[in-house]
Amino acid sequence: MFNKKQLGSAVAVLGLTIAGTVAATGSASAASYNSACGSGYSVIGSKDVGDGNAFITYNSSTGYNCVVTVSDTPGTAMYLDARLRIHRTDAVWKSSEMNAGTFKYYAGPVYVYAKGSCIDYGGSAGNASYIQINYNVHCG
Repeated sequence: MFNKKQLGSAVAVLGLTIAGTVAATGSASAASYNSACGSGYSVIGSKDVGDGNAFITYNSSTGYNCVVTVSDTPGTAMYLDARLRIHRTDAVWKSSEMNAGTFKYYAGPVYVYAKGSCIDYGGSAGNASYIQINYNVHCG
C-alpha cells in the first residue's frame, strides 16, 4: 500500500505524464497540408472547417490555385468537401464528385487558374453543418 506522501507523489508524476502526452500529441490532431495539389504549390492560407482544415495553395509558375480539405482524424471516414472559385466571376464553385463525399483522409484537390484574380475557397469536414468559406482572398 502507498502512504499519503507516496500516493501524492504518484499522482503528481501521473499528472505530469498525462500533461506531457497531451502537450506532445495534442488533444485532437490538427490537420496539416498533405501536398495533394502537387509540386510547386505553396500554402497561402487555411480555414478551420469543422473536423478538418481547408488549405489554399498557389503555384506562382502556373498561376493556378488549389484547395484541399484535410481531415483532423486521418483514417476515419467522414464527410469532406473542398471548393474553389474565382471571386465575382464564377457563379458555380469548382468541385466535383471527387471533392465532396465520405473520405478517410482528404477531399480535393480542386484547381482554378486565377492569375490576376481574387478567389473564394472553403470546405467542410465531419459534423460541420455548413461550408466554411473565405471570400475574396489571395488576389494575385
